[in-house]
Formats: sequence, structure tokens, C-alpha cells
Amino acid sequence: MNKKEISEVRRQFKPENAVISSICGCYVDAEKEKKLAFRQAFLSLSEEEVFKYCDIFRRTLSGTFGKNLWNLEFPLEQERPEGAQAFLLRLRESGLADEQLLLEFYDKVIESYIYPENYLILLIDATYDIPGKASDNLEMFDASDNVYHFLLCSICPVNLSKGGLCYNPVSNAIEERIRDWVVDAPVKGFLFPAMTDRDTDIHSVVYYSKKPEELQEELIETVLGCDLPMSAAGQRETFNMLLADTLGDRCGYEVVKNIHEELNEMLDEHERKEELEPLMLEKQDIRRLMEQSGAPEESLESFEETFEAVSGDQPALLASNIANKKKFSIQTPDVVITVNPERADLVETRLVDGKQCLLITVDDHIEVNGVNVRTLPLQEME
Repeated sequence: MNKKEISEVRRQFKPENAVISSICGCYVDAEKEKKLAFRQAFLSLSEEEVFKYCDIFRRTLSGTFGKNLWNLEFPLEQERPEGAQAFLLRLRESGLADEQLLLEFYDKVIESYIYPENYLILLIDATYDIPGKASDNLEMFDASDNVYHFLLCSICPVNLSKGGLCYNPVSNAIEERIRDWVVDAPVKGFLFPAMTDRDTDIHSVVYYSKKPEELQEELIETVLGCDLPMSAAGQRETFNMLLADTLGDRCGYEVVKNIHEELNEMLDEHERKEELEPLMLEKQDIRRLMEQSGAPEESLESFEETFEAVSGDQPALLASNIANKKKFSIQTPDVVITVNPERADLVETRLVDGKQCLLITVDDHIEVNGVNVRTLPLQEME
């Protein structure tokens, strides 16, 4: 799926759209015991409940691909009768009416999800009539081309609200507030099947993680049967290792600065074109990037072998995961310098009295611990 298709599905989670037929849930305590399991027609809920549930479901499809959202493909063995994809298909086809299948699904999540406190597993059955499109690309809501039948799972922490005082309008008094167990925003979830080219794609699933660095390998493998994708931090570390191993002693400040400037320009161009798919860098793209940034040709002779050794099974890296458009950081054991990426040219390296130094060009405005200080000529300071 791409960001446009995800947005299209997210827009359906509104009370007036009525795409959700059934909602099921299982409340699990810190000892991994089921405290509550329920199933009911979604439209039988109160307006307030529908609104709050829809907010949870929209959040389960929020974020950026490659950081919070991941397109995962089922391995062939998972599409066989005993595989994870086949199980999810049976669950979908049951309309969440098969209690045994639901209990088996809850057990899979509880077995593999690592969380030390209470949480709620939510699962919905929904159907969306995908509108057709006219020749001018406008949607025709009275001419549906495809019916998208899907499941959405959301895993939400359940925390005890903070204690305190509150105003009681009934007694007209300030009283101690009753502490309740509150369902928080989702931290994990998935959409099955995916929607690709505005059609059902039973061979793919979209996985959601609120924290990009906590993907939970066991949950992905047990419930979805898919391989764990490389996290954003893992991709960034892989790219840094690739630069260091390829360039070796020639991994200088100017080359690295040029690489990140080129990366940011590529991302800007990608955004200007309003591309739906994220910008991915394959092996040849990274080599070209290093060449254009001034990497010596002799350092690139073993690039392909280095790439295979460092990247492993990762064929491409997400550009937004390895670039940082907000800051350019330079760090030594004792000093950290953060620079606006657009002004990285203000910093250069220079050899002074036999020592490697960083030279920073400044104007008359400098702050030291929040205090404005002046740059004085050397003779005025003597």
C-alpha cells in the first residue's frame, strides 16, 4: 500500500460511513490472563463509543511507511492451509462470528506480544465499497468497482488514570477523583488484507508500530507469519556502516557532508513530485550517491561486496530513515555541534598547529547558555 491508499482507508473510520460491521475485544492483564472478551455489532454502540473507537482505528493506520507502517508480504508457506495468512482469511470469512477462531487469535497475540502491563486487543470486521473513478479521475460513489473486505487489529495499553481532585457537579463540591482504567492510543496493530492499486491484496498485510524501534519480532512472526523488517534505526546503522566500511580511512568530513546534502536534495525533489511511494535507495543508487559526493573511485571498487556483507537481506534502504532534514550533527567525545542542514557549509575541518580542528563561521550573534555574547577582535580581548 502507499500513503494515498492508507489515507483512503483511514477516512472510512467515521461514524457516518458505517463500514464496520462487528467489533471484538479481549482485555488482558499483566499476568497474560483474559479478563474480558466481547463481540457486538458496531452500530449498536453509542455515538460516543463509536467516535472513540474510530479514533483508535485511524491511529492504527497513522505515521510514515518505513517507520510506523510496514508493507509485509506473506511467505509462500504461510499461504498454505496451516499458515498464518490462511488463518487470517478464515477469521475474515467468519465475519468474526466463530468464537473458537477468535480465542485462537487472542492466544496467538497474548503468547507473542511482550508488554508488562494491562492491554486491550481490538479486532474489527469491515467492508468498504471502493468507488470507481471517471476519466477525469473523480470518484463515482454510485459506481463501486471492488468490495474491500478487511480486518483491522489494534493493541492498546490500558493504564490506571492519575489520582487527583475534581469538581462534582451533582454534590457541587471538590472531591477526590475516582481512578479508572483508561484505554490509551494503540501501540501495535495490522490491516489485513492490504489494498494495492485500490483492490484487495490477500498476499500482503500492513503492520503498525507506534515506536519505530520496537517492532516486536515474535508478534510479527507468530500472528502474521512474516519476516521482521529492518527498523528505521537499523537502516540508519546499516547505511553508516556501509559508508565507514567502504570509505575506510578516506571517510572524511566533506564526503559525508556532501552525501547528506545530496540525500536531502533527493528527498526534496521526491516531495515536489508528490510521489506516492517512499523514496527507496537500492545498491546502485547508494553507489551513485557516494560517487556524486566525492568518494574516491578506488574506495568504491569493493562496494558491492561490502553492500552484500553489511545489508544482508535488505535490498534497499528508505531515504527518509538514513537522512535527517532537521539537523546535521557533529560529535566528538566532549563536544556536540548541531547545525541547520542547509548551512552545513559553515563548518569545515582544518589542521591547526598539527591538530585536526573544526572551524565554524559565525556572525555577530552567539549565545552561550542562553546569554548573547559578542565576537571580539583578538586585540580587544588582551
